Amino acid sequence: MNAVAVLAIDPNIGRLRGFVTDLADLVENAADEAEILEKGGALLARLVSSDDWLPDAFARPNPDRYQQYLLHCDSRERFSVVSFVWGPGQGTPIHDHRVWGLVGVLRGAERVEHFRRGADGRLEQVGPVGDLFECEVEAISPAAGDIHRVANGLADAPSISIHVYGGNIGAVERATYDLDGTAKRFISGYANKVVPNLWDRSSAA
Repeated sequence: MNAVAVLAIDPNIGRLRGFVTDLADLVENAADEAEILEKGGALLARLVSSDDWLPDAFARPNPDRYQQYLLHCDSRERFSVVSFVWGPGQGTPIHDHRVWGLVGVLRGAERVEHFRRGADGRLEQVGPVGDLFECEVEAISPAAGDIHRVANGLADAPSISIHVYGGNIGAVERATYDLDGTAKRFISGYANKVVPNLWDRSSAA
């Protein structure tokens, strides 16, 4: 990952710094994935309950496709934090993750369809289509099934969600799927070449 830190000018960027620090402690000391998802979900819920910390550069929609902006990657790639910015009508193909994940909605809404592979190898939808709204958090785990499709839940405005994954998600080899179960390999990368500077506290001096 060739990312260069950019000076964060948002005075509330400390919220993200605190989240990253607390999550690193949790990942280091948790007994298992279930504890990470439970306690990490509470940390993420607290982060997305305030909408005053995400720098504008990582909240910009693109008219052509949704954007995945890297906000932080752990130095050992144990977890990453990204902002997903969805323009009206934008969404993902059906895809998997292959690592644990947490999703919290910061602005707007996120529409989610869950899938599983049937006995014939085809994908079948699990449960109804659901919406996540502002401040709500959902957990993802390969152990419980992590194949889904996501889209902006608003038809006329952008939405932003904060995703946390148990790895450097932009470098994880994953797959998209057709409904017949055919898989296509992909590595997502990131939309940005710079990341927020979480560590400069000079403005608070």
